[in-house]
Amino acid sequence: MQQLVVVDLWAEWCGPCKQLGPLLDKLANEANGAWVLAKVDVDANPRIAQLFGAQSIPTVVAIAGGQPVDAFSGALPEPEIRKWLTTLLDALRDKLPGVQAAEQAGEPAEVDEPEDPRFTEAEAAFERGDFAEAEAAYQRVLDEEPANTEAQAALNQVRFAARTDSIDPSVIEASNADPADPKAAMSAADVEVARQQPEDAFARLIAAIRVNAGETKDELRNHLVELFELFDPADERVIKARRDLASALF
Repeated sequence: MQQLVVVDLWAEWCGPCKQLGPLLDKLANEANGAWVLAKVDVDANPRIAQLFGAQSIPTVVAIAGGQPVDAFSGALPEPEIRKWLTTLLDALRDKLPGVQAAEQAGEPAEVDEPEDPRFTEAEAAFERGDFAEAEAAYQRVLDEEPANTEAQAALNQVRFAARTDSIDPSVIEASNADPADPKAAMSAADVEVARQQPEDAFARLIAAIRVNAGETKDELRNHLVELFELFDPADERVIKARRDLASALF
């Protein structure tokens, strides 16, 4: 929640991954803690790759405040990756205290917070695909600390992962064929968010809201608001979609 995290989704059999991995290691060492590199073997952790909507590897995802903010696929040249990282750091420096602390200290920022066993329990359940237990674990944290924003954000992510785990991606074609179908629109929007296409998801639901009424309209609106909660409220895509939603409702 304090640092920019760059996630490298790779596999042992992937040739381009072997080119990109050492380059990311080098750039992370040069950054002195301004951003943190995390490596995920997609063969060992398929659910994580699915959650990020990775269509190919290598895929590199930037996470800020617990949310994906940008990504690229393929083994890009070093100058392009440096430019990508610089742009991200410039945009996020004021929002992530760890970036400023690392840059000011000239060395990796240390996180002194002890690991919370309640979160460890929830994260372990999520990693083994036990969404019900992960949800229950995060809910126990919120029952004790209703204002714990980290637990609430994690709970939202778990519920979303559970909901999208069994959705057939072909639902997008079904929704395109009948944009007014509320069930298809909600499922297709979930798939698009999982694929890091939130603008398409928001637009799909807003279009469905415009042509539906009554309880169906309310259900679509509530679903859209739940998707908003997966993102930073200051995200420009969310801000625009909220304006479009207001226009659709009134």
